[in-house]
Amino acid sequence: MVLRYLTAGESHGPILTTILEGLPAGMPLAAEEINVELSRRQQGYGRGRRMQIEKDTVEITSGVRHGYTLGSPVALVVENNDWKHWTKIMGAETLEEGEEEEIKRKVTRARPGHADLNGALKYGHRDMRNVLERSSARETTVRVAAGAVAKKLLSLVGIDIVGYVVDIAGIKAKSDPSLTLEAIKERSENSPVRTVDSAAEKEMMNAIDDAKKNGDSIGGIVEVMVTGMPVGVGSYVHYDRKLDAKLAAAIVSINAFKGVEFGIGFDAARIPGSEVHDEILWSDEQGFYRKTNRLGGFEGGMTTGMPIIVRGVMKPIPTLYKPLMSVDIETKEPFAASIERSDSCAVPAAAVVAENVVAWELASALVDQFYSDRFETFAEEIRRQREYAREF
Repeated sequence: MVLRYLTAGESHGPILTTILEGLPAGMPLAAEEINVELSRRQQGYGRGRRMQIEKDTVEITSGVRHGYTLGSPVALVVENNDWKHWTKIMGAETLEEGEEEEIKRKVTRARPGHADLNGALKYGHRDMRNVLERSSARETTVRVAAGAVAKKLLSLVGIDIVGYVVDIAGIKAKSDPSLTLEAIKERSENSPVRTVDSAAEKEMMNAIDDAKKNGDSIGGIVEVMVTGMPVGVGSYVHYDRKLDAKLAAAIVSINAFKGVEFGIGFDAARIPGSEVHDEILWSDEQGFYRKTNRLGGFEGGMTTGMPIIVRGVMKPIPTLYKPLMSVDIETKEPFAASIERSDSCAVPAAAVVAENVVAWELASALVDQFYSDRFETFAEEIRRQREYAREF
């Protein structure tokens, strides 16, 4: 079975939609569980006015009956409340003669750092609103909805996941190795910037305030931790089946993300191999395990059974209230780039997006590796894999 999804919808269109295919039949699923993740995505210090307009909730329109998945495609729909102000501008109907002049929001000035100009050149759009509406991070709403379904599947087979902020504008959160995943969840959820370091929290918030005051934006680094993944998920056999590679692609696919690392990541380039690799130990209780987790839960493209630690680097959002210079594609004259409503810092919200895209890739890998037509059998196969690994 292959687990996959497709999203559709524009930032100011009527709805955002995602269709999920490959979920096991018989898995419990409720809209309320998805709405928890959608609400988390809308929170976080530094969010813009759009989050005050949209109150994202999902409607499950197919694939679930009486609280359980059917094995058929699951369709999820989220309405855009702001659509009522954009019905003429973003409507699907053909414009009548003279109506084109009524559309005042035609975009001809490409914004540096956005998909505007490249997308216009690729698809031949003279109005770059056709590009920015789809390339907007608003699309991550339904990616989070898909991830919420994946998180449900993971939780039912004993896999926990949490995303949090470790750096904003160079202000680093100090890690506490003694914290459990549950403690990290609690601390990050109670933090306005979703960090587990209360000492760095205020400094991060001040940096966000300063950026907003200056009409600027700032980026940062988010981290996702996963516990409970069985050993040997992924593959060393082919490059496109390596699970860490899939996670890296998923992280970089999030709007404005530009880098990924696992475990000690890029620090591995600066220290000797004796300080990079994880020694293997064995005990009656655990079976094989690693003394350390410098490689972030992966060796050879496969899970080691240690916690998965993956980080993503998010650049500052390119929509600025003190816009950079660009060129009008119609007149070829220089202009200050167009301003669209935006956040001064979306790193705290991006931690939730990262958490959910990682959840999807892990669920997809499990569904691919274990029999998954029926959820009951799927869960039993994973239980047996854990037992096999302990007794090997």
